[in-house]
Amino acid sequence: MKDRNRNGFTLLELLVVIAIIVVLAGLLFPAVQSVLERAKKVQAKNDLTQIVTAVNAFYTEYGRYPIDSTITTDAAATFGGSTSSKTLFDELRGKTANLNTRQIVFISPPEDSSQSNPKGKIGTDGQFHDPWASTYWIRMDANYDNTVDNAYTDGSAGGDPSANYALRIGAIAWSLGKDGTLGSSGNNKFTGSDDVISWQ
Repeated sequence: MKDRNRNGFTLLELLVVIAIIVVLAGLLFPAVQSVLERAKKVQAKNDLTQIVTAVNAFYTEYGRYPIDSTITTDAAATFGGSTSSKTLFDELRGKTANLNTRQIVFISPPEDSSQSNPKGKIGTDGQFHDPWASTYWIRMDANYDNTVDNAYTDGSAGGDPSANYALRIGAIAWSLGKDGTLGSSGNNKFTGSDDVISWQ
């Protein structure tokens, strides 16, 4: 009898190929994660730029920032975290006519009415969430002295050191990044943090 030639793979060859694929996937995973994280930071920076532009456009249109006692009692006019930004974004999106009497749409971010904190969208809570599903923080010059207090306690995020790093700007916005804490490990310092800010 003649030996028949077999053209298939042996079990050992298949196991070697699978092992090589697993090793390559393991090597690629951190690189893919890094690219995705950078993409989220770029999206957050774009969102923050749009928010500050919308606030400044509101100021240009009405001669005031979209804040009053019905929106916040905070002298620094800070929104985000425990202070909901829903009313602010309702004004900027032209949903209400309390301050935006002509109901001009200054910003139109995507919405997801099925989630309370969607990534990169406005959720059912009416707040604008960053790519990590935390709310964006916004601070405006509520007393119109041409400065806004910097959210960070060091000079790494800019600002005038002689005035507690106050920024000579009308509005700022920031994202707490992937870790969800202000600064690096919650120390309120921008250096080494994964936060994204609008003013740099």
